[in-house]
Amino acid sequence: MASFDQFPPDDLVANFQMEAKPVRGRIARLGRESLAPIIDRHNYPDELARLVGEAVTLAALIGSSIKFDGRLLVQAEGRGAVTMLVGEYSTETGGLRGYARYDKAAWDKLERINKGGRPHMPQLFGTGALGIIIVHSDPSMKPYQGVVPLSKATLAECAEDYFSQSEQVPSRVALSVAEHTISGEGSSWRSGGMLLQQIAGDDTRGDTDAAWEEARALFATLTDAELADPGLSSADLLYRLFHEGGVRMEVATDLIDQCTCSQDRLENTLRSMPDDQLREMAEEDGTLVADCQFCSRAYKIPLVNVTDPVH
Repeated sequence: MASFDQFPPDDLVANFQMEAKPVRGRIARLGRESLAPIIDRHNYPDELARLVGEAVTLAALIGSSIKFDGRLLVQAEGRGAVTMLVGEYSTETGGLRGYARYDKAAWDKLERINKGGRPHMPQLFGTGALGIIIVHSDPSMKPYQGVVPLSKATLAECAEDYFSQSEQVPSRVALSVAEHTISGEGSSWRSGGMLLQQIAGDDTRGDTDAAWEEARALFATLTDAELADPGLSSADLLYRLFHEGGVRMEVATDLIDQCTCSQDRLENTLRSMPDDQLREMAEEDGTLVADCQFCSRAYKIPLVNVTDPVH
């Protein structure tokens, strides 16, 4: 792992525009205030920690484009070594959270088969699917969900399938997650993500295919190391890639580690369950004990708060 005396500002997502070209994009850089605590709460194997980081980064890239209050979830499910992967972004706060559920025995077997190599998505999930879910804060608005199979090697490639199939927008996605050593502070997880999209041609713009092919070619030169490099700021990275035609980075949105769990929300969920079942689950002291899978916060809910009184 590389060592750096100091990280430049991280924990942000921002739009960028290539000057005078019909191409738009978004860049996200996550570090000590957003990604690191999410991963550090769980004792994931390194490759699974990277996958969780990718899901959270992708949620920020896609979710930051939403213009209303709500949440965007990147959710993958399957029947392989990993059965659930979630990255979530809040449009109201820039809050992020992430979680993965996996079978340790199946994961250990997969690591032996790969001999240290990075597993691809079908290996991880078996026959699985990737859902991009948008949940409006207004409960009267129905959630939107677009689903694509987890048939490509990486989460980034599966996300490109989502944009192609669900939104019909030619897109390129890059995601990179790495653990770096900070002088005097030990190691810390960090990620970078970039989304590039073609703007459709019209009477004013004309055909946009040539500009898109040029932008794609430049994007293809981006490396994983650059994307997660703690010594390279977001602005400098964009300039390195697209300086010949000009590129403008817009005002960034701050990203933070923030779980959306609460006792009120948990109690509302428990009230939807049968009282008999809740009483069977209760501890001897008459409380229900529950942990948030995302942030590991432990809750003790008095049974009387979520059941009808026994007559």
